[in-house]
Amino acid sequence: MKLGFVSAILDTYTFEEMMGTASRLGFKCVEVACWPQGKAERRYAGVSHIDVDNTSDEYVAHIKAVCAEGNVEISSLAFYPNPMDSDLEKRQANIDHLMKVINMSSLLGVNMVTTFVGRMQEKTVEDNIEEFKKVWPNIVKYAEKKGVKIAIENCPMLFGNDQWPGGQNLATTPAIWRELFSIIDSPSFGLNYDPSHFVWQMIDYIKPLYEFRDKIFHVHFKDIRVYTDRLNDYGVMAPPLKWMAPKLPGLGDIDWGKYVSALTDIGYDGYTCIEVEDRAFESSKERVEDSLVLSKRYMEQFVI
Repeated sequence: MKLGFVSAILDTYTFEEMMGTASRLGFKCVEVACWPQGKAERRYAGVSHIDVDNTSDEYVAHIKAVCAEGNVEISSLAFYPNPMDSDLEKRQANIDHLMKVINMSSLLGVNMVTTFVGRMQEKTVEDNIEEFKKVWPNIVKYAEKKGVKIAIENCPMLFGNDQWPGGQNLATTPAIWRELFSIIDSPSFGLNYDPSHFVWQMIDYIKPLYEFRDKIFHVHFKDIRVYTDRLNDYGVMAPPLKWMAPKLPGLGDIDWGKYVSALTDIGYDGYTCIEVEDRAFESSKERVEDSLVLSKRYMEQFVI
C-alpha cells in the first residue's frame, strides 16, 4: 500500500507547494483536489490544485515533472460534488466538470477519479436509484472510454440542516452498493472506501471489505469520534455533527490495526490517503502540517 493524503487540507498552497510538502514529509502519493476554479461550496471543497480546464501539453508535462521531481504519485483526481442535484442546472454543471476531471486523469496517466454519486436529498432511496439509472451510465461509459476508474466514496453528505433529510450522496451502505453495482456492472465503477462514515452510521466497517474486495479502487484513512453522551441527548435522528466529529487517525473510534489487517487479507495494495477534517488542527498553517505529520506517524504502524 502507498500512504498519502487528500490535498484539500492544504487549500492555500499551490500545486507545486502542496506536492513539495508531500515530498518533504515523506508521503508516497496525494489525492489531488480538482474543483472548478474559485468555487468553494463547503468546508474542504472548492480547492483546486490542478486546473482541469488547461489540457495543454505543456501543463500536463509540468504536472508530471513536479510529481517525478518530488517522487510523489497522484493517487487520483478528486472532485466531490452532487451529480444528482435536484437543481438541474447545478447538476449539469457538476457533471460537466466531472467529465473534465475524468479527461485530465486520463491525460496525466493517473486513471483514477474519486467522487460522489450524489443524491436528490428530498427524495427516497428508491427514487434516487431510478435517477441513478438515468444519470450515471453515460458518466461511466465516458470513463471506460478514457481508461479511468471512478471510485465512489461512501460519505452520506448528511451533516447539517442544509443537507437534511436525505443527504447528498446515495452510495452510503452495502445494501445500496449492491443495487448500484448491479445496475452498472463495470470494471471502471467502484469504491473509495472510507471506514469513518460507517462508524457513525452504526455499520460494521470491516465486513464490507471482504464482500466488495474487487470494487475497492482507493482507500481513505479518516477517523470518527462518536460522543455517546451527546448521542444519548440528541439521538440518531439529529444532524450527525451534533454527536460526532471527524478526527485524525488514532484519535477516534476506529480500530486501525483491524482495518488494515482486513485490507491485507483481501490483497489490497493500492493507494491509502489520510483525509484530515479535524477542527482541532486548523488554527494555523503549522498546525495543519502537524496533522499530516501526526497522522502519517500513526498510520506507519500499519502501512509503510
